[in-house]
Amino acid sequence: MARKKKNLPLLEHVEVVDIAAEGKAIVKVDDMVVFVPYVVPGDIIDLQITRKKNRYAEGRAERIVKDSPVRVEAFCEHFGTCGGCKWQILPYSEQLKYKQKQVTDNLTRIGKIALPEISPILGSEKTVFYRNKLEFSFSNKKWLTQEVVNSGESFNNMQMNALGFHIPGRFDKVLDINKCWLQDDVSNQIRNFIRRYAIDHDYTFFDLRNREGMLRNMFVRTSTTGELMVIIVFYQCPADKRATLLDAVGREFPQITSLLYILNEKANDTITDQEVLTWKGNDFIYEEMEGLRFKIGPKSFYQTNSEQAYNLYKVAREFAGLTGSELVYDLYTGTGTIANFVARQAKQVIGIEYVEEAIEDAKANAAANGIGNTLFYAGDMKNILTQDFINEHGRPDVIITDPPRAGMHDDVIETILFASPERIVYVSCNPATQARDLSLLDAKYKVVKVQSVDMFPHTHHVENVVLLEKR
Repeated sequence: MARKKKNLPLLEHVEVVDIAAEGKAIVKVDDMVVFVPYVVPGDIIDLQITRKKNRYAEGRAERIVKDSPVRVEAFCEHFGTCGGCKWQILPYSEQLKYKQKQVTDNLTRIGKIALPEISPILGSEKTVFYRNKLEFSFSNKKWLTQEVVNSGESFNNMQMNALGFHIPGRFDKVLDINKCWLQDDVSNQIRNFIRRYAIDHDYTFFDLRNREGMLRNMFVRTSTTGELMVIIVFYQCPADKRATLLDAVGREFPQITSLLYILNEKANDTITDQEVLTWKGNDFIYEEMEGLRFKIGPKSFYQTNSEQAYNLYKVAREFAGLTGSELVYDLYTGTGTIANFVARQAKQVIGIEYVEEAIEDAKANAAANGIGNTLFYAGDMKNILTQDFINEHGRPDVIITDPPRAGMHDDVIETILFASPERIVYVSCNPATQARDLSLLDAKYKVVKVQSVDMFPHTHHVENVVLLEKR
């Protein structure tokens, strides 16, 4: 017998009191904490509870009864539906305040370690059009907003095609994006052209559930050098149809310097294991920083806010305190950006990274910039960075680590402790996992500097750099 679903309450005229994780806000009702998206502290709302647990609940704002004094109007037409840029209704100064608070709370509550005074967060000069990479998905299952559903309007198959972002929690539904404020407007022009062309010329959009269709994904990468990369991912598409579309894109946008395509017929969308084919131009673009040129391939990781990445790397270099005599290990080096950026101030830099193509780019970047004191190794970090590796290459004076959101594996932390560098510079995109790792390093290292850098305006995400010194 099915369990009867409880009717959850509507709470009228309650106040939003704080910001929570994942870009949500907090309402407190008696002893219950309710997490609510798309509202800001100071809003008075009618709150519909949508999910209730023992210690917390989730809800949505059925109505904004009274706007918070700090609330500003959302600038994006897709706000509240696409799931991105949830903080655009907060002034940027308020966003920075809450990001700083997030870092402090994570380091104190999760890390439970002694901290120095935390430096004020470095804000981003650009708060729109700041990203250098976006991925869009093709789908024949366009997401229809509640207003459209209520209108009773009907759609034919072609009108259900969408090119945009996946709806949060709905893996097979895609919101058709007209204008995104994250990347240079050429990205909107290219995406909208490809959608129109595909619909006008009978290209089928991907059906994720039934695994059929011609067009699957597309990527746009821009750079501060003015170069432009476009990657179109096909599922099952005849060669002549592929050629026709790629030629049309190349003609319409002659400024594209790297036009690439991928044939991906596997179960998931990841391209790290896929062959990338060049249709026009180069198979890479360049970024520049302090006179250094960095080669960025289709699979390369590079910080998505190029201009703010420069500020982030300057903080990491300053924290490293290099004099020219140090051996530096750069863990999770990506395309070697940090490694090559600090190499001029070090005796030698050794970079380690999982993605082999990224390591090849790192080597090419070093050679192109005339940097002869870097070595790069590809492989799983916990398998490469071992005591034998350190015994062979030397104990580092400084370790710079910039791991993925999950943080560092326990084996990596153990090896860092064995290596016993004088200083560790920990760059993180997730202060929660960073705090966990800092607590594991705390027996041997103390935190002496903390500097947050905002790479992602209008989101809750923040980069944080910590300097640890041996006790």
